[in-house]
Amino acid sequence: MLSEHSLQLIDTVAQVGSFTAAANKLHKVPSAVSYAVKQIEDQLGVILFERHHRSVSLTPAGVHFVKEARAILSQMEITKRDTQRIANGWQPALSIALDNIVRADRISVLIADFYRHFTDVELMIRIEVFNGVWEALATGRCDIAIGATTAIPVGGVYQYKDMGEIEWAFLVSKNHPLADIDRPLTDDELRPYPSVCLEDTSREIPKRMTWLLDNQRRLVVPDWIRAINCFIEGLGIGYMPTHLASPFIRTGALIEKQLELPRANSPCCLAWNHDKMSPALAWVLEYLGDTDKLHSEWLE
Repeated sequence: MLSEHSLQLIDTVAQVGSFTAAANKLHKVPSAVSYAVKQIEDQLGVILFERHHRSVSLTPAGVHFVKEARAILSQMEITKRDTQRIANGWQPALSIALDNIVRADRISVLIADFYRHFTDVELMIRIEVFNGVWEALATGRCDIAIGATTAIPVGGVYQYKDMGEIEWAFLVSKNHPLADIDRPLTDDELRPYPSVCLEDTSREIPKRMTWLLDNQRRLVVPDWIRAINCFIEGLGIGYMPTHLASPFIRTGALIEKQLELPRANSPCCLAWNHDKMSPALAWVLEYLGDTDKLHSEWLE
């Protein structure tokens, strides 16, 4: 197998164009360089250099070999550097899971600020729903979760920061039969209409529903955008976070109703795997700030 030294030798000869010049650069005698190149060529079974009177030039096979050798040498150097940096706490990537209850406009701001600060760490963003956030943390698909709701014990060394509570608005279309009823609605009045529910993205942890009565049909959608469309078209009724519903309530596209048995607010938190602490993760935690900042920037 060719060594790093062999690749560097061929690269040096190719750069300077002669065994003598390469020998001077490598502090060797020309015969040692010539012999080493011949051994590499014998090992490969191809001629890499055409020998001239005072110089050498690459054969077509030599041109290809040098191109590949330089790529390998570059990757070896990157591997060495990254290994050393990981030993000092650096990680090449940071994975963040966000429950889709959080404000989507804050995601691009976070990404932009992160990449301005880190030029050598990849940021991996995934959107999860309900228990899918906890599962992503438990299975190692993410290092930090923003907007995790209704805490589920997942094991491992996890730390948390309170993000405040999520308020829920019960919604119907402005043209829905329930829209004009001016009093808290009963379960029996709600049950005939499909409940718009988000699909929990968890695969192993039991799934959760947004809201569902006994003997009520579901209308399961992948995200809040599709849920809003269903609400507006009068295809179903149900809850969604007030901070996401407010613009549509203000314009009159959706009507917020009161229920006799309203849903309680949901506690929400920031959670992370302490065993995966790195400079990038520490920066994100500081960047996201305290409870008040988390709530105002991500849930209002």
